[in-house]
Amino acid sequence: MSTRRIWDKGDDVDAAMMRYTARDDWRLDQRLLPYDLSASIAHVRGLARIGVLSDVERDQLVAALETLLAHVHQGEMVLTEDDEDGHGAIEAALVAQLGDVGKKVHTGRSRNDQVLVALRLYQRDALDALADATVAAGEAILERAEAEGQQPLVGFTHLQHAVPSTAGFWLASVAASFADGLDMVRAVRGLVNRSPLGGAAGYGVNLPLDREGVAQELGFDGVALSPMADQAARGVVAVQILTAAWQLMVAVRRLAWDLSLFTTDEFGFVKLDRALTTGSSIMPNKRNPDLVELMRASPSVVQGAIAELMGMLSLPSGYHRDAQLTKAPLMRGLDEALATLRLVPRLVEGMTFDRDRMRASIDTACYATDRAVELTAQGVPFRDAYRQVAAELDSLEGDPEASLRARTSMGGPGVPGFDRIRARLKV
Repeated sequence: MSTRRIWDKGDDVDAAMMRYTARDDWRLDQRLLPYDLSASIAHVRGLARIGVLSDVERDQLVAALETLLAHVHQGEMVLTEDDEDGHGAIEAALVAQLGDVGKKVHTGRSRNDQVLVALRLYQRDALDALADATVAAGEAILERAEAEGQQPLVGFTHLQHAVPSTAGFWLASVAASFADGLDMVRAVRGLVNRSPLGGAAGYGVNLPLDREGVAQELGFDGVALSPMADQAARGVVAVQILTAAWQLMVAVRRLAWDLSLFTTDEFGFVKLDRALTTGSSIMPNKRNPDLVELMRASPSVVQGAIAELMGMLSLPSGYHRDAQLTKAPLMRGLDEALATLRLVPRLVEGMTFDRDRMRASIDTACYATDRAVELTAQGVPFRDAYRQVAAELDSLEGDPEASLRARTSMGGPGVPGFDRIRARLKV
């Protein structure tokens, strides 16, 4: 699209150096183009409000930018390696259409705050999508939890039989973990939702830019006051975003690990929808849980992106080109988290349970803790009750339903608090 970089002063530039420094930024910027254009429109209107642009110039630039935005949405504005990045492509398109007026779009801003505001807008949308996917996943799991209700299922510690539990309690615990992750997403969104536009290269400019008006037009809660701090926070904020995503992926990993076990012939508690399994290339009898196995691996992708980001922090004050390399891991981690979360509802809705096998998993030894607590309620010191029951394990008896009905402490299998978890799963 563009033939001359917006920073080009006419000096010779080494081609190999350009390829190395530009890398695939133009590909990544394709995703940021709608946000870059929207921020440019707000910036142009702000320049007109302080008299830097005339009303005619403003209207020309806004109309041209809106046309470019439509072209992006229609797939007609596609960056190439010649563009270096989206900022240069936008300015080149404006100059081609408007001449000298197009050159005025960059007044009062740097590529630094231009990319920062585009990233903040992208991050805000990505966090909203992450929140929506989390709510959908959590609600789908909670619906299955309520449907299974008090279906007995053994509870494990150390992968060994522990106490009577329920399928509903197990599933609700995953939904509660999603609610915890949603709290993290909300908190990070508040950090993201401040406008960096007007900070230029990190030191402001000698113009009375209407930073607050531009921030309001773009839907931000306010202005990120210190441009230097905001530049330094670029990778840090990305780490916080991916940390929230990682917390959600860890909840998915736990569910995936449980299903990896529960769907085996040895456990046999759960069957997956056949459409969500794959076959073996050599064994005709096999249906493999590839989906849950890849879900189990998904946190490592996000964690790797976090490590990549943290490896380039922290830097001296002021902008450094290292920050360019924060885009790819951020987008990669968010893409992985969103793709994984969006499959969770389909996964849990298609599960079927072997209720008889689940109930039979609760052996008599699982009632040991119940019996020790009963003796304590009768006045026996707990440590004495503990040792007494340990000596009587072979003679224990119990009934899963009775055990579960008696478990009345808040949040336990008898009183799982589905309604409280659901109340937390709100965007």
